[in-house]
Amino acid sequence: MTLRTPAELADALPYLLGYRPEDSIVLVALHDKDGRGRFGGRARLGIPPNAGDWPAAARQLAHGLVKGSERRGGRPEQMVLFLCQEPVKGETGRQVKERLGPLAHTLRLECGGLDVPVVEALCISDGRFWSYCCDNQGCCPAEGTPMGLPGTSVLAAAATYAGLQVRGTLRELRARLLPWDRPAALEQEVALDTAGLTTVPRILDAAGRHEVAEETLRLAERVMGRLADAPLVTGMLAADLRDDELITHDEAATLILGLQDRTTRDRAAEWMEGEAAGPALRLWRALARRCVGPYAEHAAAPLTLAGWVAWSTGDELEAREALAMALGADPDYLFARLLHQACNEGLDPESIRRCLRAERENRERPEPEPAVSAPQETPSHRRVRTRARGATGGRSPRRSRAEAGGASARLPRPRGSARRTHPGGAAEISRRPDGVRGMQARQEGTRQAGAESGNGED
Repeated sequence: MTLRTPAELADALPYLLGYRPEDSIVLVALHDKDGRGRFGGRARLGIPPNAGDWPAAARQLAHGLVKGSERRGGRPEQMVLFLCQEPVKGETGRQVKERLGPLAHTLRLECGGLDVPVVEALCISDGRFWSYCCDNQGCCPAEGTPMGLPGTSVLAAAATYAGLQVRGTLRELRARLLPWDRPAALEQEVALDTAGLTTVPRILDAAGRHEVAEETLRLAERVMGRLADAPLVTGMLAADLRDDELITHDEAATLILGLQDRTTRDRAAEWMEGEAAGPALRLWRALARRCVGPYAEHAAAPLTLAGWVAWSTGDELEAREALAMALGADPDYLFARLLHQACNEGLDPESIRRCLRAERENRERPEPEPAVSAPQETPSHRRVRTRARGATGGRSPRRSRAEAGGASARLPRPRGSARRTHPGGAAEISRRPDGVRGMQARQEGTRQAGAESGNGED
């Protein structure tokens, strides 16, 4: 598609992002191709409520998009800027445009300082749009230009034909992952308190930790099977309510607490593809919604798993939002941080899938029987055996003793360790990097190969 006017640009924004942005600064990179601008990477940031934070936000967004584009092999030649915000009570869309004017000016200066000029800057508010780059009343009137009805433009038709979807707003997407704010949240909090009295001490115990992991994973498989067998419903809200009804408070509490163990979480991450991916993603969303009250920090594990499955199955939008929310719940959650960075940099998730598949295959591979080698014969052994044969007429000492009615002789056995080093054993664990650090090291090796596949940042 070729876009020529500000109206077409404004209509294209949801299709460039996959959702309708709210309270957002959006920068879209343009690359020159045969005299035409080709859309490149996209970057979005919430509009800071404090105007004093606007310069830092503008610098972060502009530098992040330019540097990210360079890592993917192409520095942008131009930028398109969008400011999206709805009026507050008593405010008009035109007043929003005027209030955000200094922010648009700051962003244009930041991009210009990087030698990437902003060729169009639009404010979208209250069903209208305004251009900060054009003051021609014929095409950009002071009262703004009405936006077209969603889904009625030529671009909307082309996007639908190509399979591109616009899934509402970010607020609606995040609502699927936010903790409950309904009366049932109190019952869930009580269930978490009760489960914690028995589960947490077992996780802290070396023997009990393995038992909790197995119980957690078996329960997760049963719940996933229940979700997979449930009849389909239309609409995100209806689907989430249906999933909530299929999981009891006690089951959710057991799973949430069990996933706080890193090893258990890494094994749960193996449900990342095929028929298991869909039910797993629904389960992780449902568990994130159950991390209520003082258990909000516990949501980092299910949110990270939700982001990982979404990214693994090609939904980068939900992946970035879920991983960002995981870091909001626990800023030091390393697994979420690594996945969020890899997703934003456009790496191929297949490199991580291979690592997880290898972990599963190593765990499921039968343990080999320990081999016991026969003792090596030394010259002294041979001399003793020769003397023994001479004393028994050439017969073995064992036979002569048996004939004499004495106790049978024992063959000597070598003294040494027959310790096994199967995957997961103590000898192997001491040499194997943990799941997160190992993934980070392996990802570094694939970073360059996957750098070309990215198409946006958030």
